[in-house]
Amino acid sequence: MKLATFTHAESTRVGVVHGDEIADLGGSELPEDMISLLAAGAAALVRAEEVGEVAPSIALDAVRLESPISRPPKILAVGLNYADHVAEAGMETPKHPMIFNKQSTSANGPYDPFHRPDYSTALDYEGELAFVIGRRCRHVPRDRAHEVIAGYTVANDVSVRDWQLRVPTFTMGKSNDTHCPLGPWIVTSDEIGDPHSLELKTWVNGELRQSTNTKHLIFDCFTLVEHLTTAFTLEVGDVVLTGTSGGVGIAMKPPQLLKAGDVVKIAIDGIGEIENGVIEEPAETTRIG
Repeated sequence: MKLATFTHAESTRVGVVHGDEIADLGGSELPEDMISLLAAGAAALVRAEEVGEVAPSIALDAVRLESPISRPPKILAVGLNYADHVAEAGMETPKHPMIFNKQSTSANGPYDPFHRPDYSTALDYEGELAFVIGRRCRHVPRDRAHEVIAGYTVANDVSVRDWQLRVPTFTMGKSNDTHCPLGPWIVTSDEIGDPHSLELKTWVNGELRQSTNTKHLIFDCFTLVEHLTTAFTLEVGDVVLTGTSGGVGIAMKPPQLLKAGDVVKIAIDGIGEIENGVIEEPAETTRIG
């Protein structure tokens, strides 16, 4: 099942995607936001699939697809998790997952623009598989990790490289508002099957920059769940980005960093694609409120 958050007629709610249409779950007895729907458990997801078969449908091109989770409780990400990216970065293969966070306010829609900040020209892309937590959990063994993953989505770990690399922690270079496009929807785990056999590609202005398969992850999705929950609780709606492959702009010779007007498209087989333009950070983002 493909679960999407969408806006139509000035109302934002959840729907089930079928082909080029979305079945509107609004007005049913089901929750109308994604976190509440996932938190309602397996029975609610079964009911969502049933309702989605008979609910009124709207053409996808008539709605605005939003980030599947509008404000994730946590956005966690993994550095250096593909061997070719480790090599292009000139680093050693990590012995343990390299975890960092992106602030929840970085979440962005699958087709919305993201900002080139006015304080840096070192803007870069990272096409990634992400998974969404569907059950509150702690101390999850790897062989049960699949039980707590609600589904999978496409992500761009947009990065401001000079800010990322000038200190040992990545947070300031990874957390700009708009710098985590997600979507276009969540594909539930039962539909994905094996998340470690998915083709992943990234294009910039139509040029293929990254091409990999999730089988090449150094630390796979289930290992990441085990590792993260050793230290802290994962909550419903948390999003985990699993890392990027070789082909990022900073590693090209010469570097090919993003500028206003560029367009980044990321596609994962079995899930879908996101496409986001780059714009200069608008003046109105300076605010106190």
